[in-house]
Amino acid sequence: MRVTFKLFAMLQDYLPLEARMNNALALDLPEGTTIQQVIERFALPQKSCHLVLIDGNFVPPAERDGRRLKDGETLAIWPPIAGG
Repeated sequence: MRVTFKLFAMLQDYLPLEARMNNALALDLPEGTTIQQVIERFALPQKSCHLVLIDGNFVPPAERDGRRLKDGETLAIWPPIAGG
């Protein structure tokens, strides 16, 4: 299956160089791949995966290990926002 994977802010550094310009990467994944498996594949720090969305819908941390991605979905991850 193919999904679009997007990382924002400091997390963009975990994308391959060619994907950083668009902050997106098309991923070919085995059926049944979970959000957590993608996070682990890219060695993203758990504490930096603050806001996780699939097609614009929030996925709480407790559901990330069991939520299986589907063909055509977009997985987007933002780190915590800081500032004032």
